[in-house]
Amino acid sequence: MRKLFAAIAALGLLVVSPGTAQAAEPAKKVVKVGVTQSVDSMNPFLAVRLVTGAIQRLMYGFLTVPDSKTLQPSPDLAESWKTSPDGLTWTFTIRQAKWSDGQPITADDAAWTFNKMITDDAAKFGNGPAVANFASVTANGQELTIKLKTPQASMLDNPVPIMPKHIWEKVKDISKYEADEFPTVGSGPYKAVEYKKDQFVRLEANPDYWRGRPKIDELQVIFYDNPAAAIVGLKKGDIDLIGRLNPPDFEALKGDANIVQWNTQGRRASYLQINHGATTTDNKPIGDGHPALKDVRVRTALHYAIDKQKLVDEVQNGLAKPADGSIIPPLYKDFFWEASGDEKVTYDVAKANKILDDAGYKKGPDGIRTMPDGSRKLQFRFSIHTDTPIEDKLAEYLTGWFKEIGIGLSTKRLDSTKFTEETGVTALFDIAISGWSVNPDPEEVLGTHLCSRRPTASGQGGGTESFYCDPQYEDLYLQQQKELDRPKRAAIIKKMEERLYTDAPVIALYYPNDLEGYRKDRIAGITPIPEDNGLLYGGSGYWPFYTVDTVTADGGEDGISGGELAGIIGGVAGGAVVVALGAFVMMRRRQDVADERE
Repeated sequence: MRKLFAAIAALGLLVVSPGTAQAAEPAKKVVKVGVTQSVDSMNPFLAVRLVTGAIQRLMYGFLTVPDSKTLQPSPDLAESWKTSPDGLTWTFTIRQAKWSDGQPITADDAAWTFNKMITDDAAKFGNGPAVANFASVTANGQELTIKLKTPQASMLDNPVPIMPKHIWEKVKDISKYEADEFPTVGSGPYKAVEYKKDQFVRLEANPDYWRGRPKIDELQVIFYDNPAAAIVGLKKGDIDLIGRLNPPDFEALKGDANIVQWNTQGRRASYLQINHGATTTDNKPIGDGHPALKDVRVRTALHYAIDKQKLVDEVQNGLAKPADGSIIPPLYKDFFWEASGDEKVTYDVAKANKILDDAGYKKGPDGIRTMPDGSRKLQFRFSIHTDTPIEDKLAEYLTGWFKEIGIGLSTKRLDSTKFTEETGVTALFDIAISGWSVNPDPEEVLGTHLCSRRPTASGQGGGTESFYCDPQYEDLYLQQQKELDRPKRAAIIKKMEERLYTDAPVIALYYPNDLEGYRKDRIAGITPIPEDNGLLYGGSGYWPFYTVDTVTADGGEDGISGGELAGIIGGVAGGAVVVALGAFVMMRRRQDVADERE
């Protein structure tokens, strides 16, 4: 220990006035989490990325929170609620609690938050669809009343963090506000005390949190440029936990006695997005998708040509489950659906060839099929991200399989910004890799396939995942939205998934496992969500990082725990030099793509 302090002093980081003695501050309990996606905005009205949503759930309260065991809605800032017989009026009782600055939390804070989103277009960016069905929101003391235009089954899964009115009503322009004043005022288990763009967020425990103070003093979220660098950081001890790993990175953790490999069901589905004839919200054609993909028979033939089990075994290293239907992963048992019987699409090259033969797509001398009128070869582009070895490997398999049915496939690598633009706005693609992290209530991922989510005529993106616009699907969506009986609603949602499966604007490939790693010499305990073998980082809700605790290390003369190091870095300000966490890691801003959204 003495050697470490001597080294710090030599660097000019430890400053002690001559002739004075300083009492050592007690060591903090600190947990450092490595992530490979940077925060897009500390302003909850503007943020859309998965990592930002996870941090928001630590900083702010919501009306409800997923139960740690069942993932069903349970009380958060709303301690109770009731609804009118017609399902149009919801009344929430806001609990007696405090903001982190000591001010009382009231229903007026929630009403202001929702009304700001209703009346200010800029405030809709992050979670606009969540209030689209709100007719009015009013407050009376601790009672919040929300009147709806139509019944809404997902009301208890509202994804909007409640903001302190007395702080945020002073913001003149939400669209330009970076929310970079610290410490933040929130109502969650932590409050942000420092943020360096593309580098880190530092959060301290909120002593006034209504459920009780977290077990640790500080949580640091550190941004890495790529998974490989984060893996090195975990092995070196620069970070204590890393989540959302790809199989090769996860398997690189094998053999380290200090690291626990966490492998369980994930909350994501990976699928192919097919340009089946993209249009804008005014039904005008957009993009340059191959005309053959407008034919559901071609899309179905592609589906039969894919060996999903081989993809799981050889692309995902066995760390996934083949997807035979649902875009909602099996983690969510109530809403998960699988095809069966004659409806189930299995790997069958002969059947795929017969479908295309019967549809009039004839093979030419080079083995590649042409349109029935002979006008164009069935040569498709496959859009993937740059620097993604798993997607490159996936492309290799698909190219080989599609060749067996007379279809050419060429790989098109795009950076994240271009990828998002071409596959979600301009439709300059044929087939693309895609996916989504699904919430316990799947309404959002289902909503990404609605007509209204297509881009506008002026090219403004609406958040589509497929450019899909199908009357049958739209009708089912409205039905499930109004159905308050959960089993009946689940049955309708399964019909929606069946429609996506048979019409194939997307083709589900597999459900990746949740792959994480953490240092058992740093973390003494952490409770997943759901508690029965659930997720750590990236789960729904704050439970893992509310329950996490650190190992108490004796240190020794030359030893130092992660908590002590963070305490030194954070505690040597007092007129000296402050060390930024960014000095220890490499970062670069990454654009949001579908599978990085909450």
